[in-house]
Amino acid sequence: MNVLIEENRSHPRLSDLLAAYHLVNQAEKGTPVTAVAELPAVYRGEAEDPAAAFTADTVLLATRPGDDVPVGCVVLKAPHEGRAPEIKRLWVAPEARREGIAKALMAEALRRAEASGAPAARLTVWDRRQEPLALYRSLGFETVASWDERPGLLCLEKPLGRPADRVERLTPDEVRAHAPAGLAALLVDAVDGGASVGFLAPLETTRAAAWWSRVAEETAEGVRDVWAAHGPDGGLTGVVTLVRAGAANGRHRGEIARLLVHRSARGRGLGYRLLATAEAHAAATGLTLLVLDTQTDSPAERLYRGAGWTAAGTIPDFAADPAGVPRPTTLYYKRLG
Repeated sequence: MNVLIEENRSHPRLSDLLAAYHLVNQAEKGTPVTAVAELPAVYRGEAEDPAAAFTADTVLLATRPGDDVPVGCVVLKAPHEGRAPEIKRLWVAPEARREGIAKALMAEALRRAEASGAPAARLTVWDRRQEPLALYRSLGFETVASWDERPGLLCLEKPLGRPADRVERLTPDEVRAHAPAGLAALLVDAVDGGASVGFLAPLETTRAAAWWSRVAEETAEGVRDVWAAHGPDGGLTGVVTLVRAGAANGRHRGEIARLLVHRSARGRGLGYRLLATAEAHAAATGLTLLVLDTQTDSPAERLYRGAGWTAAGTIPDFAADPAGVPRPTTLYYKRLG
């Protein structure tokens, strides 16, 4: 269908579309209201005066061929404080669904975000909304570390203007080959950035390379699996490892260890992709439980919570950060299957 997409935050039909969106959303959240006047103030303002509510944003409307009344809308929020532009308020009237209108609105919003020079676009969606979630994933959005801690709300992001990093499992020989440079550089960068990954700063490249050489031996023994992300230039941008429990009574269990994303490659969902890849392999090879630990209140915690991991408890002063200061550690687990 050749849908007409136009930018118009002052169209008289927009108020009706936004009102319908917010009324349905309130009902889905378990706090139904029957009229726009009963909506929370911020949502009421959007429905009553969209032009004022979205004065700095791009509002797109979709109209079917032969019609003169828009049946769908989406808002592309202006970038704020250096963050990627956010897509919000995607809505298609019930009578116009299953016609590709939502996809057309999203495609135009993404085109405009990319034309603006934005490196990525982001959005949020409730995990119960499986149909829009499937649409977003089909368009290349991936779950990333949460920037909104409301339970059940997923944060998604899509890189723009560049090919996605390639994630692949490394053989023992490939781990050995990458140990002196790419893998060592990732570990040094993590320690320099303040990540608590078992080393104190400054970490010498030779010591980091030696650690990865030992990992290569564990990989050859079947104890540890390694996945690396390759950027467009072939350089390593991230890595994650999965360690299998050695005890006879723990062979159903694995540990996620050394999830590292280079600081230059952050903000495009790469950490989640690496984590999801390791989780999928763990499940496919018979593991039913994964565990990990991370420094309490670190950025990594947002990633794990957003990816469905459950905090089991916190141990005070468990490990020193790269500066040598003891910090608390939170233990996480995730059931598979």
